[in-house]
Amino acid sequence: MKIVINDKSKNLKITSFDNVNNIHENLKKFSLINCELEVKFFAINETISSHQLSKLKNFFNNINVFSLRLYSNNRDTIIAGKFLKVDSIYLKEQEVKAKQLLFEKRKEDDLLLQGTVRSGDRISSDGNLFIVGDVNPGAFVSAKKNIYVWGKLLGIAFAGKGGNKNASISSLYLNPLQLRIADVVAIGPKDKPKNNYPEIAVVDEQTINIKPYIIET
Repeated sequence: MKIVINDKSKNLKITSFDNVNNIHENLKKFSLINCELEVKFFAINETISSHQLSKLKNFFNNINVFSLRLYSNNRDTIIAGKFLKVDSIYLKEQEVKAKQLLFEKRKEDDLLLQGTVRSGDRISSDGNLFIVGDVNPGAFVSAKKNIYVWGKLLGIAFAGKGGNKNASISSLYLNPLQLRIADVVAIGPKDKPKNNYPEIAVVDEQTINIKPYIIET
């Protein structure tokens, strides 16, 4: 299991452990943080019992946590979380990895938006842009670095707007009206995606190519 902890000053803390029965030493340092914390649990291909999750929940209940959420592709782990009234979300393995990556990559200049970006909306980031939700047709999103859409990308996306051709645009459902990376522009594909995995758009020899986004952990 991996735990991603974010405080309101945007300082990110990540901790991993193989044995959830010995967590207190690993997590003791977080009890000294005075500001509110956002805590995400990621359990990929792991069965975590309600007893084990109860230890985690009790620890975080004793410190200043404003959000506690569990993501897993294991149904028994999700059932254990719901039994303990932990906000628990079942996802496919690649979706859990994408969600984990989204939170791990956040830095001070990055922007995280949770919700739908609607037609006419313009969202811009001076770092990476993370969107948990859909980008509808008619919406425009841009970032100096990379764009990650945990949802459907149906509008216009512009990554690497400072000229960075190493930037990328990724989404769980990549069907945009237009993609732009630095000065390279491409019209979105005519056919709807037929796959069940995230995709990433990158520049290769002055052309934007779309390929599967396989996330390794």
